[in-house]
Amino acid sequence: MLAPLLVNLAIAFSAIYLALYTKEEIVRIIAISIATVSVVLSVIFAPLLIKLLIIAIPLLYEKLNFSKIAESEV
Repeated sequence: MLAPLLVNLAIAFSAIYLALYTKEEIVRIIAISIATVSVVLSVIFAPLLIKLLIIAIPLLYEKLNFSKIAESEV
């Protein structure tokens, strides 16, 4: 399951790079679409531990919001 994950991530990063540095509007739209599909497939092919981390990070971010801690100290 690691090989499909890495292939999809490589395709997604390549499509994002293409979308950021191209001047053509149609190419940009297609690249963004390909990147979106590749990221979704990467999450599907990811091992369970990575999926749990993807779910846990936003939940822990609210609990460990460092910007609120820094503001309260000032």
